[in-house]
Amino acid sequence: MRAPHSGHDRLTTMSPFDMIVFGGTGDLAMRKLMPALLHRCIDGQIDAASRIVGVGRSNVSADAYTKRVEEACRKSMGGDFTERSWSAFVPCLDYVAVDAASEDGFSGLQRLLGPGPSGNGDAAAPGRVRVFYLATAPDLFGPTCVNLGRAGLVTPETRVVLEKPIGRDLSSSRAINDAVGSVFREEQIFRIDHYLGKEAVQNLLALRFANTLFEPVWNASGVDHLQITVAETLGIEGRGGYYDHSGALRDMVQNHMLQLLCLTTMEPPARFEPDAIRDEKRKVLHALRPLTDAEVVTHTVRGQYRAGVVDGKQVPGYVDEIDRSGDPSSTETFVAIKGEIANWRWGGVPFYLRTGKRLAGRGSEIVVQFRDVPHDIFPIANTRLVPNRLIIRVQPDEGIRLDLMTKVPGTGGMRLRPAPLDLSFAEEFHGRSPEAYERLLLDVVRGDSTLFMRRDEIEAAWSWVEPILQVWEDSSEPPRSYPAGSWGPSSAIALIERDGRTWSENLD
Repeated sequence: MRAPHSGHDRLTTMSPFDMIVFGGTGDLAMRKLMPALLHRCIDGQIDAASRIVGVGRSNVSADAYTKRVEEACRKSMGGDFTERSWSAFVPCLDYVAVDAASEDGFSGLQRLLGPGPSGNGDAAAPGRVRVFYLATAPDLFGPTCVNLGRAGLVTPETRVVLEKPIGRDLSSSRAINDAVGSVFREEQIFRIDHYLGKEAVQNLLALRFANTLFEPVWNASGVDHLQITVAETLGIEGRGGYYDHSGALRDMVQNHMLQLLCLTTMEPPARFEPDAIRDEKRKVLHALRPLTDAEVVTHTVRGQYRAGVVDGKQVPGYVDEIDRSGDPSSTETFVAIKGEIANWRWGGVPFYLRTGKRLAGRGSEIVVQFRDVPHDIFPIANTRLVPNRLIIRVQPDEGIRLDLMTKVPGTGGMRLRPAPLDLSFAEEFHGRSPEAYERLLLDVVRGDSTLFMRRDEIEAAWSWVEPILQVWEDSSEPPRSYPAGSWGPSSAIALIERDGRTWSENLD
């Protein structure tokens, strides 16, 4: 097995728990959840008495399911997968076929878990944590939770994890939350956004609230604008059925990107506690200035990729990828938005959001662009001073970079140019960095909701996004076409450049 982390990062074994994954045969479970749990087993954090149960409609045996999980983990984990670690993980695994939408479909799960707090009818071990992870379509969240309640499977120590998106709009989100909330208390509900489990995102909190350096200029007086980019070179990768009913605004902006914006701009919480942090995020979401119908036209860009070349390979356009046989689709695969946070700290500072598929580069970053120096004292012939820029790289190479103006060494006079102070987490903190799901899954078991979204956050985000969706749906104008392998429609470049600014080029 891999040696446990050392020093201040000592890891402790969790008390035995049950993790029941609905959608256990699906892509998310196989590609992310099961490898994440195996990694935590390798590092000694999962007790051998814990149970990890896949739940799906397929009537397969536990042995066949275990084989599928093994194949998925081997593919995902590469050299981290060992026979020794797998042999320690296998006893935890099981599988049950369940029709989550049927009241009568939970008998097998009842038999496996039993009526007692710890499963198998053992009522002598109260307090054992039971986690239901719903890696399913959102329209199954409510029925699944209601049926779990009717089957008597919800204990005081039960938690439920909801994958995004939670609804298609504000009303459907409220309906889902009402249904889930009829069975689970709010503190038992963990609405997951895996971006919040990334090291760089958590380091954003450390950067802001464990250091005094930036706080005096982290406001409208010191910051010119903010940028958040989430770029993908991949297309829809077999998710056409879901994606064509969602689109980039629902899939990325309403959750991931607005959460990153909240962490970047929120006020310091009084304490590092879940509700204190989520209170401050909610305040940011409520302070987002709504876009008028006219501003949706001028302040947003929606695009859809056509055929092009990505990483040297010819790829099809979106309509061909979803196999619409030439039938046009109004679903956006690219979004750019200019917005503003209407409060004392950020009033007048624009933020720019940009996300898309089949773009020229892959990565996610937050850019804090500081203002120009108030007066340039250096010779006119010198290169123009470039404003300082702080870049938080969320993926793939997590780290923090600060661009500063420096003197070029030599005797040629006071020649200046920008140079980076670059912190790479991989280089500074040697060894493997846990994936986001590894951290978040164990946070659920611990009952730590700091990195999860509260209901009022979800609804505030939908309230800001929904008018944009409505204007787009009412418009007869289709999404702007852009070639795969580009940085999106030219109008997205115009969106920021007409303000005298430019998109960050760090992801090129």
